[in-house]
Amino acid sequence: MNNTDIPVAVGHIPSGLFIVAVDHNGQKDGYLASWVQQVSFKPLLVSFTIKSDRPGYEAIKSGSVFTINIVGEHESQYLRHFWSGYAPGQSPFNQIEHTTTSNGGLVINGAKSAIDCKFVSISKPGDHEVVVAEVIGSTINNQEAKPKVHIRKSGLDY
Repeated sequence: MNNTDIPVAVGHIPSGLFIVAVDHNGQKDGYLASWVQQVSFKPLLVSFTIKSDRPGYEAIKSGSVFTINIVGEHESQYLRHFWSGYAPGQSPFNQIEHTTTSNGGLVINGAKSAIDCKFVSISKPGDHEVVVAEVIGSTINNQEAKPKVHIRKSGLDY
């Protein structure tokens, strides 16, 4: 394999698009994530990657319940909203209809589905940290919707 082909080939790995959300003491934060994966059946665990400066990450690491909102193909408005970012201290949820689960998770009302999670462990292998979390609850909003799948042009960029 030619070294210039490596980033292209890695970019071909499909991923979903997700909004990771947390409400910590009334401060609602969230970010767009693409690297989320189930990693265990018992206990039911998922992993996701995050840059250490992302909003809400300290709350996630401290044990606050957080929610991985699974975005459907029909929900590009949520992706644009979280991709463009927001100022520190500004809630990205002011303009998005959402509900709070009995676990304290933040579910975007238009998301295909969502899973509430609790932090388990962290690994720091590169420029993103890998978080492992236990699934503690779920919400299904649109069973029929297809999840949004993302294929990148290069494995060296989002």
